[in-house]
Amino acid sequence: MTALEAVAVHLPDTAVPIEAVGERIGLTPRQLQLFRRFHGLDQVLLDPDGSLTDLLDGALRALPELRGREQRVRFVIHARSMPVAAPYPVNPLHDLLERHGLGHANAFTVSHHACAIGLLAIDLAGRLLSGEDDPQALALILAGEKTFTKDAQLVPETGIFAEGAAACLVRSGGGRDQVLSYAVRHRGEFDGRLAEDPELAGRYQREYPALMVEAIDAALEQSGTERSELALVLPHNVNQVSWRGLCKRLGLPLGKVVLDNVPAVGHSFAADAFINLHTATTRGLLRQGDRYLVAASGIGATFSAMVVEH
Repeated sequence: MTALEAVAVHLPDTAVPIEAVGERIGLTPRQLQLFRRFHGLDQVLLDPDGSLTDLLDGALRALPELRGREQRVRFVIHARSMPVAAPYPVNPLHDLLERHGLGHANAFTVSHHACAIGLLAIDLAGRLLSGEDDPQALALILAGEKTFTKDAQLVPETGIFAEGAAACLVRSGGGRDQVLSYAVRHRGEFDGRLAEDPELAGRYQREYPALMVEAIDAALEQSGTERSELALVLPHNVNQVSWRGLCKRLGLPLGKVVLDNVPAVGHSFAADAFINLHTATTRGLLRQGDRYLVAASGIGATFSAMVVEH
């Protein structure tokens, strides 16, 4: 069974008000008012002087559980929302791994699930480790990206991206958090530039709640978990209003959803799930045996959910 061994987070020191981001990328006052008053956004954490390598390096340095176990890492997966992160032939991932004594590992990027890619990376890591003879073998997932273009900074009418990063060690059984199920739903008809196609954006926003609930219920059914049994929900940090609506549909108390990082950190691409798990564990929100739900959606569109036992 796939298990999460340890999670570490790196958050940039610079907190930028959403109005400053809006001025830079050309948002109107109405759009900013929507983000602040309706979606519950306040600021995003950015590292304006740092590179992608710096960002991921910060997450790796915050993972003491990796020290002395580097040779056990068989796979390194960069869970990336954006298809391009650096100009050819620059390769931040491989440069970083050489720096940390991980050059021996099979390293690659997964994408095409957009901001839901972190959950696919967990599932893929477990599948790869299940084929290893060594029960102590590990996989390392890295998540975090730079907001280097307008498209990488903004989800139209929905959210503003930040530059938080995370590192997660995965093993095949025996870890602190055991993955019980993983469900994913693809809706390719929503692939397109939402900012330039209002009709497509409108349909996506209308259908989003039902599609997200479908993926969540599929993950719950796979794991044999009732909605009422969930101790916690770890969301993607796109905004607060969407989770208020989803909680009403699911019949879950909003207080079970870890939403503190939405206004304080911002939507950090595929790193959200790991950032919220780190928040939950460091604040003591989970007890041994608790089952929690991780949920995310990605433009394109992908809807994913995972049930995990702490």
